[in-house]
Amino acid sequence: MNITRRLLGKAALGLAGATLLMQLPAMAQDRPAPFDKPGAVKIALVRYLSTGDFFQAYLSGVEAQAKALGVDLRVLDSRQDAALQADMVDQAIALGVQGIIIQHGLTESMKDAAQRAVDAGIKVVAFDVNVENPKIPQIEQSDRDLARLALEQAVKDNGESWKAGYVYVAGIAPLDRRNETWVEFKKKYSGINEVAMFGTLDNPIANSVANQARSVLSAHPDIKVMFAPYDEFAKGVKIAVDEAGLNKDIKIYSADISTSDIAAMREPDSAWAATAATNPAVVGQVSVRALAQLLAGEDPGHNVIVPPTLITQKDLIDKDIKNMEDLSAKLPQFAHADVAMPAWIPNPNAK
Repeated sequence: MNITRRLLGKAALGLAGATLLMQLPAMAQDRPAPFDKPGAVKIALVRYLSTGDFFQAYLSGVEAQAKALGVDLRVLDSRQDAALQADMVDQAIALGVQGIIIQHGLTESMKDAAQRAVDAGIKVVAFDVNVENPKIPQIEQSDRDLARLALEQAVKDNGESWKAGYVYVAGIAPLDRRNETWVEFKKKYSGINEVAMFGTLDNPIANSVANQARSVLSAHPDIKVMFAPYDEFAKGVKIAVDEAGLNKDIKIYSADISTSDIAAMREPDSAWAATAATNPAVVGQVSVRALAQLLAGEDPGHNVIVPPTLITQKDLIDKDIKNMEDLSAKLPQFAHADVAMPAWIPNPNAK
């Protein structure tokens, strides 16, 4: 037989094609069960809070990571109805899901609901709600660090002695953790005088907080710092501060970030001086990955913590950051968290 270069070339192409075909199923098989057949995996996201840019971005991250894994995602939204959220966990159980992400909520209403899911053999992770269950990993933004970074910047900008207004609603796990840091800061800096505490989660949150902040500013016009450790709180405070014409006299420090927050911070003479934040879309991705690890028999750890980034008004202006895409591009530590990231889980951010 006369073996020509053309025949050798065809043979090489054939071998390459066969090798590729052999590699494709192997890649799927490299994923642990049940993700070797991801289309058969059904998970649910059961939400308490959904109003605001943070929660929309969080949802987009959950959806992106679920799509990258190829799993069937169901989203159940209670719209801040605690009893309904507990019922939705039961709905998810009835749907036959293998995994549930509980996003925010109240400990008293979600503790038993989460236990019912565990008793049904369902894997559960909880983001920013303490369900007091050692079998359920807690996804956290390192809320204490979020508060610490913002408050350290407040001290840097304003010194160690000032009158403060504080926006807080008790019973929400991330706000409670941020409050612990605030309490510690007031002990550390005796010159910080909290003259007013207020807050609400009534929808629309920013407008409801603005109504409260108007009264606070009227009663305490000498407030120099507003600590509002949730961006919807900060938006409300800014509305009231702007209306009172106090934007040059008061500085606002917050937690969390969105494109609309960036625009508000970049306004000329904006009172919103700094925020500390994780990328909510990345937190959503981490939530799905931690749940996937549980389903695969791996241990993501009980506290899965996404580290935050301090973002100042000066950063946004000096680096010409106008939106979340700019923020991720110009502050790379904000774009991705190498958390709950085993090699077999695809990175939805990979180009």
